[in-house]
Amino acid sequence: MTSPPDRRPLRRSLAATVSLALAAAGTLVAVALAPDAAAAGVPAPSPVGISGRGATVPFKEQEAEYAATNGTLIGPDRLYGHLPSEASGRQAVTLDAPGEYVEFTLTAPANAMSFRYSLPDNAAGTGRDASLDVKINGNQLKSVPVTSKYGWYYGGYPFNNNPGDTNPHHFYDETRTLLGSTLPIGTKVRLQVSSTSASPTFTIDLADFEQVGTALGKPSGALDVVSDFGADPTGAADSTAKIQAAVDAGKAQGRAVYIPQGTFQVRDHIVVDQVTLAGAGPWYSVLTGRDPVNRAKAVGVYGKYANQGGSKNVTLKDFAILGDIRERVDDDQVNAIGGALSNSTVDNVWMQHTKCGAWMDGPMDNFTIKNSRILDQTADGVNFHMGVTNSTVTNTFVRNTGDDGLAMWAEAIPNVKNKFTFNTVILPILANNIVTYGGKDITISDNVMADTITNGGGLHVANRYPGVNSGQGTAVSGTTTAARNTLIRAGNNDFNWQFGVGAVWFSGLNEALDATVNITDTEILDSSYAAIMNIEGATKGLHFENVRIDGAGTYALQIQSPGNASFTNVTATHIAQSNPIHNCVGSGFVITRGTGNSGWYADPPACTGTWPDPKWTNGGVPGGGTTPPTDPPTDPPTDPPTDPTVNLAKNRSVTETSHTDVYPATKAVDGNADTYWESANNAFPQSVTVDLGAAKAVKRVVLKLPPAAAWATRTQTLSILGSTDNSTFGTLKPSAGYTFNPSSGNTATITLSGTPTRYLRVTVTANTGWPAAQLSELEAYTG
Repeated sequence: MTSPPDRRPLRRSLAATVSLALAAAGTLVAVALAPDAAAAGVPAPSPVGISGRGATVPFKEQEAEYAATNGTLIGPDRLYGHLPSEASGRQAVTLDAPGEYVEFTLTAPANAMSFRYSLPDNAAGTGRDASLDVKINGNQLKSVPVTSKYGWYYGGYPFNNNPGDTNPHHFYDETRTLLGSTLPIGTKVRLQVSSTSASPTFTIDLADFEQVGTALGKPSGALDVVSDFGADPTGAADSTAKIQAAVDAGKAQGRAVYIPQGTFQVRDHIVVDQVTLAGAGPWYSVLTGRDPVNRAKAVGVYGKYANQGGSKNVTLKDFAILGDIRERVDDDQVNAIGGALSNSTVDNVWMQHTKCGAWMDGPMDNFTIKNSRILDQTADGVNFHMGVTNSTVTNTFVRNTGDDGLAMWAEAIPNVKNKFTFNTVILPILANNIVTYGGKDITISDNVMADTITNGGGLHVANRYPGVNSGQGTAVSGTTTAARNTLIRAGNNDFNWQFGVGAVWFSGLNEALDATVNITDTEILDSSYAAIMNIEGATKGLHFENVRIDGAGTYALQIQSPGNASFTNVTATHIAQSNPIHNCVGSGFVITRGTGNSGWYADPPACTGTWPDPKWTNGGVPGGGTTPPTDPPTDPPTDPPTDPTVNLAKNRSVTETSHTDVYPATKAVDGNADTYWESANNAFPQSVTVDLGAAKAVKRVVLKLPPAAAWATRTQTLSILGSTDNSTFGTLKPSAGYTFNPSSGNTATITLSGTPTRYLRVTVTANTGWPAAQLSELEAYTG
């Protein structure tokens, strides 16, 4: 199937114009950590398995830097072109001698493993082939082939395979293997070097272990590509025409088409329309291949192009498309899925080693990708391009794309009401984890974005790239909703601009971004440079609410163009620069501050004329490794150890029964004893409730009033209550009178038993000094 003459090529311009379990207010998100006392690597938040966010994946992931090994830890390092910079968590383990290994201990039963690795390129730039041994509890199981032929790109965009050029990158690849039987919890699975003759080094990033179910049988009444049409399940013969014939018959007869277990050689597009194409599961039914002569033709399942009428009512499910694309040529239609597919669904499809997982050219409507994996692409993971509407990518895992992980590009034709939800997008080698270039009423919510490499951020909303403008109705418009997202180590240096790109960033390059953009209930963790950034033309209508920034390599806010934004309950900690805002446009960018903000605002902001080197701290944990364990823990903690001297309530989300005038409850957790909460007068009882972010064994509560002598001695009658769900509260300390005396600091200390508590409540029923509840600080400690 050839491209229609008017198809827009996939093209990018890179010109120069171009604390770790964290909770946002009202939102708890536990971010899994490596154990910090018995791990080779620096503890760093994991993007996999975050409750309620990102894709629900069928595997348990383990990082090599926390496994048992006699290899060499590399990283953490985020510098573009350095091998660890493209590893998950920016750390990995290099093996460079026979007998060196990385050994993982299973935390759940598994019969299959995928692992991510890197081998050096060869001198010709065509890659090298080698193998690694897999050992189970010390016994040899098999040797698994590994290769570098899908990695190592050089030079400038769109890159080449010439090792003599500059800027080597795209180092890692993944492979998968079945383990022959179900291995129980506690089994030790070792990747070990047997020889360095084929490759001098083997760098292991991580391994994913899963329990793969049995192969799915043929649906009732379905046509079989093997038994009915003669496709070759051994992969020896070209099965393109026979599978196409089966698909055409399926459409004509109104019957599903079944791909049984096997590997099928497909050297061109299978064109689908009004048909279901179903496999036995992505570990069992594999489409692969590329034309040996015309390298612009390769395996792919495509709808008809829009100018040919498009396709509709298609279901693709339960198989894998494993391509053989080793270079990036933007005009080549060598994507796993493409064309126009309206009222169609892609479900549980594994896409790997193609150019894009799915590049969809509209107009088209009501298309869904769900429950899928997109790995090791040379360009985008998914791109909704030109007039894609009411379409969704959800519960999909994306890693190691060569360009944007998930993208919408409204080139010349509006994209409307599309959604990216509950996806995990990790390690885009270029550009952004998730982006919308233009688009109306777009939703990007409940995702996890991690480890941006270069020339992009984690989340990007922009009037950028050709064909995005209000004249064609394609600019950002309506309401863009970005809610409940988690960003980890997002953003990085732009090698053209020579400064950092924010984890969340906005651009008005083509024209001002002037729409409603709501960023809510979001965590921005350990950003490589700024947490939030705008650039290239005015950005107006930004609204941040319930956002927690923890760790930024440079600034909390990097303002490089005019516009306006509102901030409510936005908190920032571990910001590298003492002044958290860089803003050289002055009053051209208007900030409206609501309640509950802390840590990110300064007046005046910095405007230095130079960009500082970033300081990376893995969310506040200083760098530096520790001794590797002999046996990794089987259940890493989801929370870092709690320092008994740290005030758990400081800058946390807080609610109140009432407040008077300008004395809200946020002033009771702002770390400033001179500010205070005061309830409505003559209306006891009154309460203040602070969300500690996770259940903590609180053993001490310190209550304060302003220390100034103007505050006369008073006694407040109060009780302490606790809850894990903000619904059912138990009494931690019965009601009693506590005296606040300015001569002794106006402080009352209350000891508790250490009952695990997330929501800590102080209820006041009387005050001898004023007819209202009053607190300047509510502090909570575990010791």
